[in-house]
Amino acid sequence: MEITKIFDSAKFAQVGYVVNDIEKTKAAYAAILGVENPPICTGGEYEVTQTKVFGQPAPEADCKMAFFNLPSGVQFELIEPNETPSVWRDHLNKYGEGIHHIAFTVDNADETVAKCLELGMKVEQEGNYGDNSGRYVYLDAYDLLKCRVELLESFKK
Repeated sequence: MEITKIFDSAKFAQVGYVVNDIEKTKAAYAAILGVENPPICTGGEYEVTQTKVFGQPAPEADCKMAFFNLPSGVQFELIEPNETPSVWRDHLNKYGEGIHHIAFTVDNADETVAKCLELGMKVEQEGNYGDNSGRYVYLDAYDLLKCRVELLESFKK
């Protein structure tokens, strides 16, 4: 299966960066983008997120996040991880600050994950949004795209 077939019904939604100091970095981006400095939120409570890292429960994995909603419709996300093992911390430790993932909204994350696995990608981290309105899945796509892919699925109400 070709990667274009996997993402033909997905929508490019986000670029995510990991950083050491979210306050300093978001202030710099707000200034250069000419927008308000966005608020910071956390990943949420484990009872809701049910975060798994490499298939194992990760109740302590968390981060601070800030989101810039750009006029193009693409979101720019900054992530400052805590010290607990996670894909965010792993990336920061291995590669330093910079691009962590590109994200796509999908209607069915399980179906899309199955297709990604056929291409050799591996699930690294997954969980629910902190407000329980959807879920995310990070896949290792370094061989193909030189970063992770994040799938974002909103729960139907």
